[in-house]
Amino acid sequence: MAIFQQTLEKLQLLTFHAVAARTATGNGTGVDLNDYDGDVVLILDSAAGTGTSPTLDVTVEASADNSTFAAVSGAAFTRVTTTAGRQKLVISHDDVARYVRIVYTIGGTTPSFTFSVTAVGLKKYG
Repeated sequence: MAIFQQTLEKLQLLTFHAVAARTATGNGTGVDLNDYDGDVVLILDSAAGTGTSPTLDVTVEASADNSTFAAVSGAAFTRVTTTAGRQKLVISHDDVARYVRIVYTIGGTTPSFTFSVTAVGLKKYG
């Protein structure tokens, strides 16, 4: 597959969760995918968890109105524990509602995770 300059100019980086240390479960902010085509690749970059038996589960939810969100079937990263890592997850813009956010669930005793979730998508209009 050839990479064209016009395509490269339309690639956009989206932030679902900026790099931050988290000690409790939370939700990201809804990201509007209305101006994107095709697949969006989400990337979870996480440091090793600290505490006793730390766990980090990151899933994806979607919403038509950026208010009421529901889980996207099959859109979950592999659980993170005491090993740092980077994972990718592909969702199709055509298969989800307009707004998408991540949900992170943290477990264990005094757990802490430093992580980010970013995405790359192809903007419809450049």
